[in-house]
Amino acid sequence: MAFHLRNSRKSPLSASTQIHNFLAGDGGRPSLIAAGLHSPVHGKDTPLRGRGVQGEQVDGSSLPMYFLLNSFTRSSINRTRCQIPSVLTYPSSLSPIQKSLPLVSSLYRSNKSRHFCSDVNSMHTDSEFESYIENESASAELEADSKEVERVCKVIDEMFALDRNMEAVLDECGINLNHKLVLCVLQRFNHARKPAFRFFHWAADRPGFSHDSTTYNAMMNILGKTRQFETLVSLLEEMGEKGLLTMETFTICIKVFAAAKERKKAVAIVDLMKKYNFKVGIETVNSLLDALGRAKLAKEAQTLFEKLEHKCAPNLKTYTILINGWCTVKNLMEAARMWNEMIDKGFKPDIVAHNIMLEGLLSSHKRSDAIKLFEVMKCKGPLPNVRSYSVLIKNLCKHGHLKEAIDYFDEMVNSGCGPDAAVCTCLMTGFANQKKMDIVYRLLSEMKEKNCQPDGRLYNALIKMMVNRRMPDEAVKIYKKMVQSGVGASVHTYNMIMKSYFVARDCEMVLAVWEEMKRRGFCPDENSYTVLVGGLVRQGRLNESCGYLEEMIDKGMRAPRIDYKKFSAGFYWSGGRNCLEDLAEKMKLSGNSEAANLSGMGVF
Repeated sequence: MAFHLRNSRKSPLSASTQIHNFLAGDGGRPSLIAAGLHSPVHGKDTPLRGRGVQGEQVDGSSLPMYFLLNSFTRSSINRTRCQIPSVLTYPSSLSPIQKSLPLVSSLYRSNKSRHFCSDVNSMHTDSEFESYIENESASAELEADSKEVERVCKVIDEMFALDRNMEAVLDECGINLNHKLVLCVLQRFNHARKPAFRFFHWAADRPGFSHDSTTYNAMMNILGKTRQFETLVSLLEEMGEKGLLTMETFTICIKVFAAAKERKKAVAIVDLMKKYNFKVGIETVNSLLDALGRAKLAKEAQTLFEKLEHKCAPNLKTYTILINGWCTVKNLMEAARMWNEMIDKGFKPDIVAHNIMLEGLLSSHKRSDAIKLFEVMKCKGPLPNVRSYSVLIKNLCKHGHLKEAIDYFDEMVNSGCGPDAAVCTCLMTGFANQKKMDIVYRLLSEMKEKNCQPDGRLYNALIKMMVNRRMPDEAVKIYKKMVQSGVGASVHTYNMIMKSYFVARDCEMVLAVWEEMKRRGFCPDENSYTVLVGGLVRQGRLNESCGYLEEMIDKGMRAPRIDYKKFSAGFYWSGGRNCLEDLAEKMKLSGNSEAANLSGMGVF
């Protein structure tokens, strides 16, 4: 596997304003070629041949989508992979790839199929567009005393679970509070709103300590994640009174309201910025449009863009965001229209815009158009990068076209683009789908030898493969390799392993994984509790499931979607009626509508 890796390349705040007033609750997929979009010619159309261009070379970035794809349609490119057949035969020899990936080609020839679940689609690569505009809040790796963090978290966990006076115990612990420690503790309870908020308030009341913008923003993130909008707005007001508002605060609020599809509230945050003397420029507008697009509110984002266009002049990023939004909802007609408008306004689409359009075409099942665009990028620019190849290889592997995926991988390496973990994960997933697990493991070994280090997503993909094959012990082996390699696991990692052990009907190992997750400092999320509670109910361990369900509700999470009829009946016939009544009452008090399922089953 001869990888040829290269080195890849505030203003003062005014006094408080009444924020509640601002936040008052007040497509088809036709072919791009057949869309009939306007297509002014920005350069001479020249026939293409092979990998070069005859005559005058035209910059592909300046071509409207209709003309760009049509010009390629009339070209003569001697590339058989441009026409991918619906049924592919896999030859016994893959000689073109032997130079760049001898391991894959040789193993692919000789490997015998082994039984494997075909549903392995766990690869979710980060979009290059995300890194282009994403501004994450605080880093989880904070320089604080880890032993002190562990001590504080243990007190919160134990006292909160026992329903004891957590604050009084914390008072007696002699904790030396500082902002880094508070951030670490909040990060540990980032899915548990109630204990996090109680700790946040306790810290605020400690003599000699006051929250700053970073700790407020961390708490805002937790409240936003659990959609506690009223409390979030109260904190926003409090920050305004103390002069602690930052651009990150407003960005968090915009993303939270957009994710909840509260478009008017998201727009109101932008208005609020003006009240606090924050400049609302194109970057702020871009952040709002991006948040709406990610929430699949592309139409609302477009409407807002048209309203604000005359106030804030759009830039290349603005159009890229809008194209991404339309591609997310698979409306290629509008995406192509914005592409053409971007060019008409004098902007030159960069590699990020091309990759977004490439991914949009593939996700809308327009692979032939995507490959045409890819070939034009190679001939007319901008040249495809690792992300471009990753998008294409992932799609080919997902649909079983492994031969073509390997061909593109070979081409990528020969072009000088060093493969990364994302590309290798796509290939491994493809081989797994073809039941060739020995190749998967040997590719993993080759990656390490060639200094292409596996990342968390790759290990999670491998774990998902084992989960789908109902091999929990193998999933744990991969997890151990992951930890030994220094790659951080995630809550999702543990959720998958627990699910696998439930399938194997090994509840004791499930609980061991649960404890390991907590020991490693991870806060179980709603999915964790859903897997655990649902699995225990299916295994008939109702008393334990009831305890974890209560714990979940106490932490401020939504009750999981499980079979409450079976849950209630089980308790009724096992004599646990009192426990069920207490749980139903607790669910009602916490505002969980699922409580109706408990009290309305004819049990009471």
